[in-house]
Parts: sequence; structure tokens; C-alpha cells
Amino acid sequence: MPILPVVIFGLVLIGAVVLIFAISGPSPAKVQSRRLEELRERHSRSAEITTQAQMKKLMASRKTSAIDGLATSLMPNPALLRLRLSRTGKNWTLGQYMTACAGIGMFVLFILTVRGAPFFLSLLIAIMAGLGLPHFIVGKMINRRVAQFTSKFPDAIELMVRGLRSGLPISETLGIVASEVPAPVSTEFQNVSDKMKIGRTMEQALQETADRLGTPEFQFFVITLAIQRETGGNLGETLANLSDVLRKRAQMKLKIKAMSSESKASAIIVGALPFIVFGIIFMLNPGYMGGFFSEPRLMIAGSVGLGWMGIGVFIMAKMVSFEI
Repeated sequence: MPILPVVIFGLVLIGAVVLIFAISGPSPAKVQSRRLEELRERHSRSAEITTQAQMKKLMASRKTSAIDGLATSLMPNPALLRLRLSRTGKNWTLGQYMTACAGIGMFVLFILTVRGAPFFLSLLIAIMAGLGLPHFIVGKMINRRVAQFTSKFPDAIELMVRGLRSGLPISETLGIVASEVPAPVSTEFQNVSDKMKIGRTMEQALQETADRLGTPEFQFFVITLAIQRETGGNLGETLANLSDVLRKRAQMKLKIKAMSSESKASAIIVGALPFIVFGIIFMLNPGYMGGFFSEPRLMIAGSVGLGWMGIGVFIMAKMVSFEI
């Protein structure tokens, strides 16, 4: 029995175990006991309990730094990746992301090696899958969360307008939005309210949220509040106009999406057709297409063809992508 598949299977098994431990959350009983312990430490007046709480926080921060230290040292831009992970709304760390990448890569390497593909080609595809698939999934989650936030954000602004017109201050209207509007808008406004409670100014809290979200709609909101605090005026009327502008902006996006849907469908069909034909021929006659996995000249030709296909798909994607 060849030793290489056994070694790869062992690596995949270890990666799968580590991946399960990395992405699995704590049990509800542990979460409840931890919250009760934090509540007791927060409201206790005993010096001993306070000291234990501080030591526990210090040890937890050191443990987190040790887990993410390897990921931070290996990744080229950990700050940007940490920002992307925070935009998903999940409490994922760099260590969990790196573990997921390694687990996916080893799984793909094992499958391709068992299927008889060359080792170096399998390794290249595994690296591409391990790096590209998590990046793609994180990007999809960010886009979905941003779309949900953008669709509910005008409703949040209108709720703030009604609160301001009834005489409430702007800080109180932020809390009302955090409790009344569905997530993810409520989550972001709750973070703003929490930052203001611990001493941050409203401008700082809003700007930090805007930098983390990266959406122009929320940036418009922050700029509107900053200008109004400098120049004065009717804040309720200003926010009402902003809500109307954001709704018209969303309508324009939908109109552009409908008008460009035919071009996007054509680009998807043209980009996917060579891979579909390759897969069908490979299933009907594996020996005919098997040379692309064993013959060096065909492997080079296939790599060049994939490169040109990637360039063409990139150009078509840019041609049907519109910015408002």
C-alpha cells in the first residue's frame, strides 16, 4: 500500500478534528455559567473576586494572542483580514480562518490524490481551494449582510426622524433603533450605543462603525450628522431627506441590475461553458481527457488556457459591473 495516501489521510483527519474544534462554539450550559460568573464579578465588591476577574481577563487575552499569533505571522495583511471577518457579523478569529483554510486544502488534496491525480497538480489545486474557497464564502457573507443592512437602514433613519420630531435627543433615538429595527441594523446601532456608554463620543463611535461596515449609505449618515452638528439646522428634516435619497439610490440599483441581467447571464454562460464541456467529456471518456492530468505538455497548455479564461472572465465581470 503506498505510504503517500496514508500520510495525506492522516493529515486530513487531523485537520478535520482541528477544524471541528475551531468552528464549534461552546455549549449553552457553559455560556450560561460564564455569563453568571461575569455578572457576579461585575457587581461584586470583594477585592479578591475583582483581582481574580482581572487575572482571568489577562490570561484570556494572552491565550487569544497565542492562538492567533501564528496566523498573524503567516498572513500578509492580518489587519485587513480581521476587518473582513468582523464585517461578516461572526466572532471568527484569524486562527479559525487559517484552520479552515488548512482543513479545506488537505481535504481537496486527499480527494484528488485518491482519485489518481498527480501529486503536484493536486497540491496546486488544494492550495487554490484552501485559499480561495474561504475567501469567497467570507465575501458572500459580507455582501449578504451589507445588503440586509442597506435594505433596513432607511427604515431606521425614518424611525430616528420620528423620535427627533417627538422631542427625543439623538442619543436616545440611536438606542430606539437598536431595540426596534431588525438585525443587522440593530446590532450595529447597539454597538454604537455601547461605545457611547463607555465614554466614546457619538462621532467617534459612528465613524468606527462606518469604517468597519464600509458602506456608502452609512458613511452618508455619519457625514450628515457631522455637518449638522457644525452648521446647525433641523436634524429631523435633514435625516428625512437622507432617507429619501437612500431609497431612490436603492431603486436605481435595482433598475441597473434588471437592465444588466442579460449581459451578466451571457458572461456566466460563456465563462462556464468550457468547464462544463470538459466535465461532460471527462465523464464520457476519461482516457481522452486524462492527459491533462498526466501529460506535461497538456498540463502546460491547460494552465495557459485557464489563465486566459480567467482574464476573459475578469474583463467580462468588470464590463457588467456598475457603480452608483
